[in-house]
Amino acid sequence: MAELVTFGETMLRLSPPRGTRLETEGELDAQVGGAESNVAAAASCLGVDAAWCSKLPANPLGRRVTRALRGHNVTPEVAWDDSDAARLGTYYLEYGADPRETTVVYDRANASITTVDTDELDTEPVADADVFHTTGITPALSDATAETTRDLLDIAAEADTLCSFDLNYRSKLWSQEAAAIAYDSLLSRVDLLFAPRRDAHRILGYDGDAEAVARELVADYELDAVVVTRGADGSLALVDEAIIEEGIYSDETVDAIGTGDAFVGGFLGELLTNGDGALTPEHVETAQAYAAAAAAVKRTITGDVLVSTRAEIESVLADESAGISR
Repeated sequence: MAELVTFGETMLRLSPPRGTRLETEGELDAQVGGAESNVAAAASCLGVDAAWCSKLPANPLGRRVTRALRGHNVTPEVAWDDSDAARLGTYYLEYGADPRETTVVYDRANASITTVDTDELDTEPVADADVFHTTGITPALSDATAETTRDLLDIAAEADTLCSFDLNYRSKLWSQEAAAIAYDSLLSRVDLLFAPRRDAHRILGYDGDAEAVARELVADYELDAVVVTRGADGSLALVDEAIIEEGIYSDETVDAIGTGDAFVGGFLGELLTNGDGALTPEHVETAQAYAAAAAAVKRTITGDVLVSTRAEIESVLADESAGISR
């Protein structure tokens, strides 16, 4: 039985070597990545039994995803699409260098997951899990993924599974107005919310500092806990009226993609491993520290996915020279 189950899209990431351009390079590095599976993989680094559910094409590309996730100790719980239209979403990432920014080109329209139906999925792992996690990316993909997201949150809630959600707004998927409506309908089902400060402001309209945003979110949606992330300023959590702040660890950034997912996976991984999934101030404070360390380690690794160990993450926590800033 998985302790953590996530739901969402995982894609094939194609990247030319650093210093080259997509429009001219002949070789592309292929890796697998998606927000929710990245979270599951990061949590597994801390010893959590994690699973990821989705819908994939019944072809070599779909099997590549499941093979890759098993390599990260994540169990795939997949509905297979054997239709003629079956496809895996892809994205192309071109690394930047000052003054040129890193750019991403998506090719994910009509991927198999956009046709997912709750009845296709084995929902027993969701009901049996300690935590169910998904993100705002998933309901943005299609009406079907939005409905399935609501269904799985309801199934988790009915089974007393802790429901975790990351706003994770993507402007290339939907408008701010559409996202606001969807978030409002989903957040009443959520126990633990991860909210980037910028998303809470521009999508949900919350003004003020991170503490004010956290208090308003908890009050409006009756959340058990909220973690507001602030980029270089670290994170702020609110649980049981306690405010907990955590900084960031200095790092040599190799690849920033997946940093937020590693943060969430580190948080959930520690919460489940040593906090028994309980949202208390003490457990949240420890989970937040592990989240910051996991995010820093991820930034040193090429690809979307954190590849690490509990010992390595704890060595970052123990190393004062890592220079956490608050």
